[in-house]
Formats: sequence, C-alpha cells, structure tokens
Amino acid sequence: MRRGCPADRSHGRAPISEGAISPVPTPARIRSTLASIAAPPDDLRDVAVYHKALADPTRLRILRRLGHSPGTVTELIGHVDLSQPLVSWHLRRLKAAGLIEMERSGREVICSLRRDALDLYRERERALLGPLGPVDPSTSAA
Repeated sequence: MRRGCPADRSHGRAPISEGAISPVPTPARIRSTLASIAAPPDDLRDVAVYHKALADPTRLRILRRLGHSPGTVTELIGHVDLSQPLVSWHLRRLKAAGLIEMERSGREVICSLRRDALDLYRERERALLGPLGPVDPSTSAA
C-alpha cells in the first residue's frame, strides 16, 4: 500500500492483523451473548409466548369471535376491521401460542379455537408456579 492511503491509516488505534479478533465486541455480539446467557428455559418461553398472544386486544377480539364458531380469515378481517396482512400476522401469533388451529379449505383458511389450549396452559402454569392460593401471613417471611 502507498503511504498516506486511507486504507492504511489507523486513526490512533493499533493496527489489526488479518484474522485477529477485534478487542472490542460489537453491540450485536454483546446482545447475542447476553441473550444466550439469560435465555429462559423452554417451558417458561412457551408460557411467555402464550401470555404475549393474550396481551393484545385485537387478538382477544379474534379469540372471542372464534369462541362462538370457526371462521375464515375473510370473516375475521371484517370482524376486527383490519387489513388482511395484519389479521394474518395476529393469526400467526395465536397459532404459535397454540391457541388456534388453521385448516385450508380450497382458497379459504378456516380458523378455529383450540378449546383445550386454555386448560393446557392453566395446568402448565400451575406446574411451573406451584399451587396459587390465599397467602398465609404466618408462613411468609417478614
């Protein structure tokens, strides 16, 4: 390289040799490392996905509608008055949480509520958190 070429200026830093690891990790590398250390166990992650699915009012409206009877995506679009891509996005979140089932019938996708899903998650939470009942003040730490 020629002297004074921008590629060979180090701007006051020590030159990094080919193949050497940068002494300062990138922000993306730091986030990745922290996420792998702090990643919750799978059972807690599943319960978190379930609760996140229930935390959105639009998804609750969709679930309430499907509680009455199965419905097509087109019917759900009319029910919540949102665009097709947005309704499909909400449906994917509900399906990922295991709350609904989707079945293709010709050109239509029919969605239905998994009635066993609520009981299943209630039992999983009870197993994770233990029995939740009234707190006995005599047994709590002061």
